[in-house]
Amino acid sequence: MVDAAGVPLSATVSAANAHDVTGLLPTVTACPLPGYGAPGRTPRQLLGDRAYRSAGHEGVLRWLGIRPRFARPGVGHGSGLGRQRYVVEQTLAAVHQNRRLKARYERRDDIHQAFLTLACVKVCWYRLAGRFR
Repeated sequence: MVDAAGVPLSATVSAANAHDVTGLLPTVTACPLPGYGAPGRTPRQLLGDRAYRSAGHEGVLRWLGIRPRFARPGVGHGSGLGRQRYVVEQTLAAVHQNRRLKARYERRDDIHQAFLTLACVKVCWYRLAGRFR
């Protein structure tokens, strides 16, 4: 999960054969913003591709006060989320610059999560350092 500037807010590890929607709520609830859940501290909207669209998950996000904006299934490309999704793809590419994350070498989830967290810290450092120069 990234903000509008591409700064990683949370990242979770899942199995390669798990569907993307199973990681949606753990990733949203892992967001470490101080006072997360308090009024004004949750994201206003959450953008995602077709894989995340389900009535149950959309209902939970609305209950959390987050407006889901997912691409509609059955509609061709050009859902209107391309420019906003580009920020996410850019951040994913920056995270995968770390050789250790391109292919999973660790068997244990906690070790892979640690390397993923370190990669996100590195991306945050570069994004925030560039913003304040």
